[in-house]
Amino acid sequence: MSLIDSFQPLYSFSGFFVGMLVGITGVGGGSLMTPLLVLLFGVHPATAVGTDLLYAAITKTAGTAVHGMHGRVNWRVVGLLASGSVPAALAMLWIMAGVNRESPAVAHTITLSLGCLLLLTALMLIFRGQILEAIRKWRGERGTISPRSIAMLTIILGLVLGILVTMTSVGAGALGVTVLLVLYPQTDVREIVGSDIVHAVPLTLIGGMGYWLIGEINWTMLFALLVGSIPGIVAGSLLAPRLHERSVRIILAVTLAIVAWKLIFP
Repeated sequence: MSLIDSFQPLYSFSGFFVGMLVGITGVGGGSLMTPLLVLLFGVHPATAVGTDLLYAAITKTAGTAVHGMHGRVNWRVVGLLASGSVPAALAMLWIMAGVNRESPAVAHTITLSLGCLLLLTALMLIFRGQILEAIRKWRGERGTISPRSIAMLTIILGLVLGILVTMTSVGAGALGVTVLLVLYPQTDVREIVGSDIVHAVPLTLIGGMGYWLIGEINWTMLFALLVGSIPGIVAGSLLAPRLHERSVRIILAVTLAIVAWKLIFP
């Protein structure tokens, strides 16, 4: 059966919906796509994660080109993050290749981790301003951090993101950007977001290719998702200026919290 013959329009509708939300809010598709595939379509968590990682690598490449052309990338930060995330991603893929991914224990570990990260993402969406302010106040009371320490913390952040993203396809967006804003408070927010997106491309590509090698990619599903999500992202980006960003963010955060609850307590 060819890719076109086995095409599922419902995946494309879902891709359009997720793409539109990504275009409006800027929240990574993995926060929405992976739980949607697991809960709504009953896709095995490992296959959902692997397919979503390749999906993210393809969709984020366009974002990388835009940020790169506008000079909104701090390549030093990208390099530091990658030096931690790439080895961590490869280690996680080695672990995933060696375990029985069909076992209920592995599926439960992935879904539980995904649920916890979605809950954290929801909290970041609502309380990011307050969290950043509290941390900056705490940092101010303890004096400045040396550039060497900031570099080491950035590498550690990359390592954590490498583990989380490879296991769940979630974490690089809300969590990564928030921590980078804490570590680099003087850097323009657009530069932080651009650097985070650029770093996510090789990370998700390595993860997606790794899942492909261990047989956890559904190519038909990936094609259908891309058909829907690319116009969805364009539509969401055009619609974003007309919407109240904070209201959309709160609705999205509540949705993520409900989905997280469903994953943690099935």
